[in-house]
Amino acid sequence: MPRTSVTVILIHWNQSRPCLETIEKFRGQPEVTRFLVVDNGSRPAELEHLRANLPADVELIEVGRNSGFGPGANRGWERWLETDDGSDWSVIAPHDAHPGDGTIAAMLDAVADRHVGLMSADVGDGYTPEVQPYLGTIDAPATVDEGFEPADYPHGTLLMAHRQCLTDIGLFDERYFAYCEEADLGLRAKAAGWEVGLIRGARVYNQHVNTPAPIVDYLKERNTLLLLADHFGRRQVAFRALVALWQLGAGVVRPSTRAEYWSGRARVYALRDAALRRWGPPPDAVFALKN
Repeated sequence: MPRTSVTVILIHWNQSRPCLETIEKFRGQPEVTRFLVVDNGSRPAELEHLRANLPADVELIEVGRNSGFGPGANRGWERWLETDDGSDWSVIAPHDAHPGDGTIAAMLDAVADRHVGLMSADVGDGYTPEVQPYLGTIDAPATVDEGFEPADYPHGTLLMAHRQCLTDIGLFDERYFAYCEEADLGLRAKAAGWEVGLIRGARVYNQHVNTPAPIVDYLKERNTLLLLADHFGRRQVAFRALVALWQLGAGVVRPSTRAEYWSGRARVYALRDAALRRWGPPPDAVFALKN
């Protein structure tokens, strides 16, 4: 696949100034020829600031509500796929993901002679995204220092998708709302015969992480069970649910065992909703929890 023009789709929520900075960072990548910004129901002041300051060549798609990262990305992908703008590749990124110098070129060069459908930039953590059938998404040790590295799924911090791959497999499953949707998409792409990977050395820098811990913990726990149910089986789901219960008990008794994002009540809600097959946005009770 020869180097081609690239469309950038940014998912924005309540951070108009970082979003405008990110657009300028991507403008420094010569391969980028088109911008779409999807606003996921930002507060009126943030949305108005974004509208007033977006460059004229940037298209704004207003969803009108916080639909989640995956559904917001889908609105951008739908717009991209319905227009023939000459770009075979699209970038999906949050409003505060800054590419390093030459990142897009390095990514395109790394897959020029491969059948790659999904790939991500290097976040610099030294790990490779992998899906373990009994545990879900895990960080496996890196196997290469430079260039293309096979992975089970691409990071959502800067994800590149080939037009034909999305045509073949579809878009994000919107039941996930956020977290694990990239893993589901990656496994679907691999099952359809596409390569999926990470490009070592093509850096991306995430500037802000401000999602409350209970929401992160809820979505990761619930969506991991959805991912295993979709791609593996009941035995794997049952094992992972038992692990979640053990981790919940251990976290209550021994706070030192808690993960970075941990909320006991959020985990209880996650297990309940997974059992009841309630997907999509977190319930109001989770949004009301404090860090």
